[in-house]
Amino acid sequence: MYKTIRDFLFRFDAEKVHGLSMQSFKIACGVPGLKALLKQQFKPAELPVNCFGLHFSNPVGLAAGFDKNATYLDILDVLGFGHVEIGTVTPLPQAGNDKPRLFRLPADKAIINRMGFNNDGMNIVSTRLKAWRNRNTDSRMIVGGNIGKNKQTPNEEAWTDYVKSFNALHNEVDYFVVNVSSPNTPGLRELQEKDALQKIFKALQHDNVKYARPKPLLLKIAPDLTEGQLSDICSLALALKLDGLVATNTTISREGLSDISRTQSDRIGAGGLSGRPLQNKSNEVLKFLHEHTGGNIPLIGSGGIFTSADAKQKLDQGATLVQVWTGFIYEGPGIVKKICEGLK
Repeated sequence: MYKTIRDFLFRFDAEKVHGLSMQSFKIACGVPGLKALLKQQFKPAELPVNCFGLHFSNPVGLAAGFDKNATYLDILDVLGFGHVEIGTVTPLPQAGNDKPRLFRLPADKAIINRMGFNNDGMNIVSTRLKAWRNRNTDSRMIVGGNIGKNKQTPNEEAWTDYVKSFNALHNEVDYFVVNVSSPNTPGLRELQEKDALQKIFKALQHDNVKYARPKPLLLKIAPDLTEGQLSDICSLALALKLDGLVATNTTISREGLSDISRTQSDRIGAGGLSGRPLQNKSNEVLKFLHEHTGGNIPLIGSGGIFTSADAKQKLDQGATLVQVWTGFIYEGPGIVKKICEGLK
């Protein structure tokens, strides 16, 4: 059924369909009684996980970039996600890159995006999160906050942007992910270097300990780093006692694409590639991180997860939790239930 709907929706602009589909679900959840029925329909198996001091009802989460502005949390809770990462959130609202900026490669179950941290800004997102929590006091879904810098902020001042969003969202999210690995903000990936990361995380840790309940701090990394850069990140994560690492963001590589998709990709141009072609690369990074941190830092595996077998592969490589994004687009709203049933 979903495949038929998906094939129809894939005829239209990807970003517009994304908004329309989620808005339709949102309206459905507002119909008396329908929300409860949908929640029962998509209810996944219980697979509890305890990670960085938080209790997850299941290991399957939604990666950042899908619900940038904490607009669809009601729907995502209904669909059974154990956690949802909102954002990337920046201090100031920004429109992101020019449209079109989201593209499908159906032949390879892949997506290219160059969104550019389009979001409503930390204050609006914080207010929206607070309202959602007040309406859903019984929700068990964990909400993470993925934070980044505004496009116009120079890299030498980037740490100030991360601190601003961190403090603005601190009371409303359960954990934080520092995003320095998106390929769609010029110069952002330069912040993955050791000195820049130290500056950001030391500033965040300085503020974090002032709160009665400090929040877990994680780092999301790119799949395109060299082994030397990955080693530096492992050393830094251990030295700074980071609470976790997310592996990985999208890739700038076009390796592994079919001829059909490569032709499409050449026409599309720049952007981060996600989905099936990212799977092996993200698994390699995940395995490297697990081995070089001695399993002492929790890992969230992301990249190319469509089935329970894909998720299990991440867990076997050292992940404690997994996140879907492109798989959600291609497999549909039942993906969490299917993965959890397979894992159980």
